[in-house]
Amino acid sequence: MPDTMAGRGKTFSRIALTTLPAAAAGPGTYDAPMERLESLLDIIDRSERRYGDRLAFGMRSDDGSTEQWNYRELNRRSKIVAWRLRRLGLDAGDRLLVWTPSSPAVPALYFGAMRACVPFVPMDLRMSPGAIERIVARADARFLVLGTGRDAPDPADARLEHFPCATAESLAADPDTTFPPDWERQVDAWPRPGREDVAEIVFTSGTTGEPKGAVLTHGNLVGDIEAAHNLIPEQEHRAVSLLPLSHLLEQVATVYYAMSVGAHVLYIRSRNPRIIFEAIRDHRTTSLVLVPQVIDLFWAAIEMEVAARGQLATFNRLRRIARHLPYSARRLMFRPVHRQLGGSLNLIVSAAAFLPPALQQAWEDIGVVVMQGYGATECGVASATNQRDHGLGTVGRTIKPVKVKLADDGEILVSGPTLFHGYWRDPATTAASMTADGWYRTGDIGRHDSAGHLILMGRKKDIIVLPNGLNVYPEDIENALRTAGIRDAVVVETTPGRIEAVVLAPGEPVLPQPGEKADSTRAPVIDDPARLRAEIEAAVRAANQTLAVHQRVVAWRLWPDADFPRTHTYKVQRDRVRAWAVIDEPLPVREESGANGRGGGP
Repeated sequence: MPDTMAGRGKTFSRIALTTLPAAAAGPGTYDAPMERLESLLDIIDRSERRYGDRLAFGMRSDDGSTEQWNYRELNRRSKIVAWRLRRLGLDAGDRLLVWTPSSPAVPALYFGAMRACVPFVPMDLRMSPGAIERIVARADARFLVLGTGRDAPDPADARLEHFPCATAESLAADPDTTFPPDWERQVDAWPRPGREDVAEIVFTSGTTGEPKGAVLTHGNLVGDIEAAHNLIPEQEHRAVSLLPLSHLLEQVATVYYAMSVGAHVLYIRSRNPRIIFEAIRDHRTTSLVLVPQVIDLFWAAIEMEVAARGQLATFNRLRRIARHLPYSARRLMFRPVHRQLGGSLNLIVSAAAFLPPALQQAWEDIGVVVMQGYGATECGVASATNQRDHGLGTVGRTIKPVKVKLADDGEILVSGPTLFHGYWRDPATTAASMTADGWYRTGDIGRHDSAGHLILMGRKKDIIVLPNGLNVYPEDIENALRTAGIRDAVVVETTPGRIEAVVLAPGEPVLPQPGEKADSTRAPVIDDPARLRAEIEAAVRAANQTLAVHQRVVAWRLWPDADFPRTHTYKVQRDRVRAWAVIDEPLPVREESGANGRGGGP
């Protein structure tokens, strides 16, 4: 490990795809054995031996054509990448920037970097050019890997046109005449990384300040895989990958863990919903790893199709009946829907943001289990539901080998082998993120119910302290608003003690677009402002009826764009929403409002 590292640490928020049977090992935990891994390289080597010619990764183009690599080919390509990285002059410990859309070449690149003992630094396509520039400077990297295709980034946007670079596809291409006859034997003889060696450095976007780089070792990521194997019963997995491979959630779930169980993963570069649904159907997808925003969009598409056939009332009535039946019976009741999804989808894994209970219930009504997990880049998957225990409104139980406890003020603290090894060249920030006895401070407030399930209450920094001393957790109110029918909301305190809600207009959710910057906007379409205002007022009133008096919303405002500004990990940029709410005055709720639909409290 570089001598610039300080502190002991953690890993991140994610869930995976399949595993050995999970058995409860006491209140709040799951436990099951797993074969020991010394590094992530053990995964790709063992996968080749176990699965060989089984398909591992593929990519579907807009024209419907696919490129497929089996496990044997994937391992061979990773060795080609490793050889080329060394010939480019990269030594063990040098940082490798990766800024590319998803494709089978990206897992080969990641494993190739591991073989060369070169830590990689994944960068999200949705990061702003300024954030990319700051990360490049902070990482002190020597080489940049780009992608190909129309959605690949242009290095000139971040003033990287003169930075040494190559494409992932060219690095993974077949050996040329510069390769000696025994190149593969030489690569196999190289020293292998161990659990304490750095695998990757994951930087925050640095939108408002200096980016922080969480240093993750092979041991950290192996710990996440072990947690996954203690979580989900084994089954055949065919997954369609929609989240960027710069996200640790997607890496662990649909690369490292998926490979450990022989899954077949298909990448889609298009964000055309029709092409996505066709790919899910044709791939006979069994498992999806998604953020709630995309889960919502898929459900909205299903409801729109049902409504177009004039069957929405019947559909909803059958849903109410189905939720009392076994999952196999639910799937039979909704066979037409499942046929459109390929007939095999049975599991959706959700992470990275709040999952509205009504949305989870909708998918489970038709026979698809929805699991959700909680964690952070620094601390690994801290808690998750499983296929047998996935109640609404919780993020499940702690999963071994991770440890979770609550501080006196309710802050969630995490420890265990998944803890990152500190922030890159930032010992002060590393120390500030840890307790004196070595637990990671998540900054989230939570509580456990009587069964040991973790219930999230909000971010510590977002708590509203009223003038009378009572605490208000914005997320509690936002969840109540979502349950009442608001698509999404951000609760703010505009003046001391005044709680308002900034809400999104009803309508189809916005699909996150790779390559689309986090601050891009699209105005919502509002055909009937008066009707819109009435719908929002009714939902706010309904939510208030479920809240304590000190939690109730006294005013609401309609956000002027189709979606809130979000980070590259799809989290709402609350500071920007707060700043807008303070300036943009609400109108009294019973007075006529303009076409923007803004209104005041009920």
